[in-house]
Amino acid sequence: MQHLSRITFDPNQMGGKPCIRGLRVTVGMIVGLIASGYSREQILNAYPYLEEEDIKEALIYAAWRAEEIEIPYAA
Repeated sequence: MQHLSRITFDPNQMGGKPCIRGLRVTVGMIVGLIASGYSREQILNAYPYLEEEDIKEALIYAAWRAEEIEIPYAA
């Protein structure tokens, strides 16, 4: 996976969920808005502190996580 500089993780913020640039905006929120039919323009108007690249990286990260395979640990 390519390096995503806008996706941050902080266990003290939003329960450690992946966020956008340390803001209290999660990747899941962005993906949920897109899935609900909001356009990128509508999201940027509703959240003026977000940038187009934030949405792009959120979708890249979500797609990568959807394809990631978790292998159970066998003790």
